[in-house]
Amino acid sequence: MEVAVGGRPLFVHYLGTTLDKKQMCRPSPYEKESFFVDEAESNSIRDKGIIRQMSFLLRTLATKREVDTAIRDTLDKVLILRFGCARDAICLQLDDILAKSSGEISKFAVIALVDVEAEDVQVYVKYFDITLIPSTVFFFNAHHMKMDSGTADHTKWVGSFQCKQDFIDVVEAIFRGAMKGKLIVSCPLPLESIPRFQLLFKDV
Repeated sequence: MEVAVGGRPLFVHYLGTTLDKKQMCRPSPYEKESFFVDEAESNSIRDKGIIRQMSFLLRTLATKREVDTAIRDTLDKVLILRFGCARDAICLQLDDILAKSSGEISKFAVIALVDVEAEDVQVYVKYFDITLIPSTVFFFNAHHMKMDSGTADHTKWVGSFQCKQDFIDVVEAIFRGAMKGKLIVSCPLPLESIPRFQLLFKDV
């Protein structure tokens, strides 16, 4: 699958399967809802109004100033920034999980969406090397929280989660680690629940 983020064309190869333009992710054996999304299903998601629903339930940050303020002013809670766009089917899946989880984690975390297509947030897109969407970055008291999930990138979570509980478990692990003064924590999820991928850059 060819993807371009921030003007950087690349190919995405998910370990265990090669995806064409109609396949966004392979089926999950752990959930009734499959992570396989084709173009027809993507259109169906939009037809159900999920884009409007998620935009209503979750705050969207479209400027650098808004992102700066969220990072600076979120105190004693985990700040979860989902980098992506409302046109992407996998982002919609993740947004659905985030929205359904927001009430359960509200005492120790807050969620905001960052539109990677907004010109004013490109400084953060480049800084966090957002080459795949959705990508989720975590903060605690303005400190960037990292997670060792067995992948090469500890700075962010790339992809969606298999279920709501997986997301909650990750946020709880980050919060507990942050309260102990840690800046990097171990991922509590089993390896089969962690998205794995390779980036194969064009002309490199």
